[in-house]
Amino acid sequence: MVCVARIYDRPVLNSPILIEGLPGIGFVANIAALHLIQGLKAKKFGEIRSSSFQDFTMTAENGKTRFPISELYYYKGRQEQRDLIILYGNTQALSPRGQYELCGRVLDIAEDVGCRQIITLGGLKRQEKVKIPGLFCAASDSERLHDALDLGAKVVRGHIFGVAGLLLGLGKLRGMSGFCLLAETPGLYPDATAAREVLRAVCKMLRLDVDLRKLDVAAEATRNILESFGFQTRPIEEEKTREESRSRWLI
Repeated sequence: MVCVARIYDRPVLNSPILIEGLPGIGFVANIAALHLIQGLKAKKFGEIRSSSFQDFTMTAENGKTRFPISELYYYKGRQEQRDLIILYGNTQALSPRGQYELCGRVLDIAEDVGCRQIITLGGLKRQEKVKIPGLFCAASDSERLHDALDLGAKVVRGHIFGVAGLLLGLGKLRGMSGFCLLAETPGLYPDATAAREVLRAVCKMLRLDVDLRKLDVAAEATRNILESFGFQTRPIEEEKTREESRSRWLI
């Protein structure tokens, strides 16, 4: 298996927090990360490619191709804000070994720039729609759990699959602390409402000045990327595609 990182620049950061935003249930983390990158004008400093990513390329109208990729962005906090590293991409790994390799590579890079804290994001699947998505959390230690509970989240029971859970576990083995923040979602399409609840909490904690009114733009961009992969993402198809939508994206 090959998992290769390419670093364009090594930013000088002050104890940055790593925020994870890869595709998952409801694409909550993906939408939130893209909106943060755009709202904060974060700068890309690296990328990761893996042989365990999706096994095809995306074509655009101009004939160019885009490959499955994970990207790393940084943001230098202003005044009382913390520096950030934002992990964004268009896929997760498709095998357990690939997931471990991807998370290990991300943590290597984060450690190299002084990161000791992690926040992972995601969706918590519900069978029915909810008007106001509730927030749920899990953490590496009691201090980080207290941070998440202060944001109005409740403790989640069960498993957290994929990068959102694995980064916390592997990070703890390296002495990193963190928590996972999940928003309720039907999980069958890019859910801007759930992403808004997650981002509102994160921005409150980190004192980030990000306009959440334009979150639908990030959701639409996510939807377009998914549809270029051939996935149906429109809510009107929910019942018809309930089983069909259990694709490799929903990790």
